[in-house]
Amino acid sequence: MSTVRVAIAQCAPALGAVHRNLEMHRAWIAKARDAGAGLVIFPELSLTGYYLKDLAADVACAADDPVLAPIAEASRALDISAGFVERSADAKLHIAQGYWSGGKLVHVHRKVYLPTYGIFDDGRYFGQGDRFETFAAAGGTAGIAICEDLWHVSTPYLLAAAGASLVFCPSASPGRGVAEGGDLGTAESCRLMDRFYAQYLTIYVVYANRVGHEDGIAFWGGSEIVAPDGTVVARAPEFDEHLLVGEIDTELVARERARNPLLRDEREDIVLRNLASRLGLPLDRRD
Repeated sequence: MSTVRVAIAQCAPALGAVHRNLEMHRAWIAKARDAGAGLVIFPELSLTGYYLKDLAADVACAADDPVLAPIAEASRALDISAGFVERSADAKLHIAQGYWSGGKLVHVHRKVYLPTYGIFDDGRYFGQGDRFETFAAAGGTAGIAICEDLWHVSTPYLLAAAGASLVFCPSASPGRGVAEGGDLGTAESCRLMDRFYAQYLTIYVVYANRVGHEDGIAFWGGSEIVAPDGTVVARAPEFDEHLLVGEIDTELVARERARNPLLRDEREDIVLRNLASRLGLPLDRRD
């Protein structure tokens, strides 16, 4: 089949309540399965809540911890991507997003860019990830960019250059600002960014944002799936819980890349040489 049905669980996790959130995940997974989805994606830190602060260590677990076993078991019916606080082998805490398929954890991404400004304090409580990797997912080769990761243009570029046709962006984005015309400022910025990356990197951008309130902050939702031709496949309402379902056409990626071959013509060697020169790094010039 050239199409895959993807679901986004635009939900409101309870802060610090892992077991309650696990039950919530089971309910959303069942809804996604009943909707015929082959994959359901949850927002950033969906199993723990976002503004954890000193609670982070209390809810952290290893990626193979038994507490996550219900998610692994549920992935026998459909692929699942959910967010949790990972305690790595060196005892660092990371904002992480797992991807489970066929009863197994097949990929974990650790958030690289930790916003520590304004109302954000990620860098105070969590360690940075150090890589962006692709993996096999429902719908094609995928990569994960957690919230702030996507605001750095190098992130989707690196994933697309490595062969990703889908970028999943689980997010915990608070609603802030008012754009011209009265729209929510955060929403306008995110939608512009999603469409730009999708169209110019010829990828699907799957943006999974949460809703609800924590510490007086409202998360705005507005989850969406944007196709590689820049069209919005599906978009969720703002501020309300919602199961968003959309079809991903794997053949559309190939058609758009044939019509708009920007990735084909990308000069990674020039990027590498310029970065190496600026950073004072040696570069093997034997080629």
